[in-house]
Amino acid sequence: MDNKKPNIAVLIVAAGSGERFGAGIPKQYQPLLGRPILNWSVDIFSQHADIKSVYVAIHPDHAERFAAVAPAIPALHGGGTRQQSVLKGLEEIARRDKPDYILIHDAARPGLSSDLITDICNALKNNDAVIPGLPVVDTIKRASADGVKTESRDNLYAIQTPQAFKFDTILALHRMHADKSLTDDAALCEIAGPSVKIIAGEKGNFKVTHAEDLALMEQSIAARCGDIRTGTGYDVHRLIEQTGRKLMICGIELPHSHVLEGHSDADVGLHAITDALLATICDGDIGMHFKPTDARWKNADSAKFLRHAADLIAAQDGIISHVDVTIICEAPKIGPHRDAMRAKIGEILALPLNRVSVKATTTEGLGFTGRREGIAAEAVATVRLPFTSRPVLRDDDIRKWGT
Repeated sequence: MDNKKPNIAVLIVAAGSGERFGAGIPKQYQPLLGRPILNWSVDIFSQHADIKSVYVAIHPDHAERFAAVAPAIPALHGGGTRQQSVLKGLEEIARRDKPDYILIHDAARPGLSSDLITDICNALKNNDAVIPGLPVVDTIKRASADGVKTESRDNLYAIQTPQAFKFDTILALHRMHADKSLTDDAALCEIAGPSVKIIAGEKGNFKVTHAEDLALMEQSIAARCGDIRTGTGYDVHRLIEQTGRKLMICGIELPHSHVLEGHSDADVGLHAITDALLATICDGDIGMHFKPTDARWKNADSAKFLRHAADLIAAQDGIISHVDVTIICEAPKIGPHRDAMRAKIGEILALPLNRVSVKATTTEGLGFTGRREGIAAEAVATVRLPFTSRPVLRDDDIRKWGT
């Protein structure tokens, strides 16, 4: 690999029916800490600085489910087996945007960290095929008709995904051996391909196969993110009479005689939540990230600001547990729009409704809100982070390949 940053894509395999899981819906769409299992992998790859594009191979019958889970991610139709799904996905990616490298990941492994993705991408600098694995520590016995025999566990590894390859190489291998039934993509390299580099995997990156595995995964992620942070945010905007502008609060347009004054859409609720989230990772406030003098944010949808804060948290392997916002105004009435606001915030942050709270109060005619001169909002956010994490690099100091 040269010093130029390579084009690295990801193919997440999510076309299975999940029959062994034993639930009413496919396991990749089952909730994990309030978000579908598939979302965990989609989000962590999408927010990683080394990854240029993410694709998901899905069952054709799951198109509607997938669109509700990850509408911005390209969905590719998979096949009847995992190997067929990977080949079909690689063929479609080759037609759309032929990358230099591809990471192939099973959606049933939602517990991977951004650190593991970084380690794999770094290992690609000197290797054509990289896979994560954990040394086997249990005693291994082989049972046969002749009895039970203890096997040596020396140099044995339990292999995980994502597995990374030169795109042209793994596509050619899948084409040549499409008739074989293999349990992972690296097995193709063992037949006729490049040598494979095994790097350290992660204990939390185990596969969710049965229903009881889901509970273990929830415990694993919660234990990994044991640093519980609380942040607060406060925002105020003046009410003005102006035509051609909408009154936006918590992502919802409200009918009213006045609108909020501001450089962006002046959504006081989303601004307060954004500041609360930024506070949990000690990353300044909304004005530092989106300067009010920058023409790019003129009349901007504040959902962009809130998503940005959520992305920064996800980049640190963090989890947003709960958000609460209180709107302070005499008018308009917030109550009739409360559930729509909760749903919109939940959509932006990928949170279920039972983790989003919207309230409203007045100041009984006192102060600037009581005089109907403006609207204020207070927010509280709870976020879980790992106790140890690598420094987060900004866009202007992202790692330089080859340095």
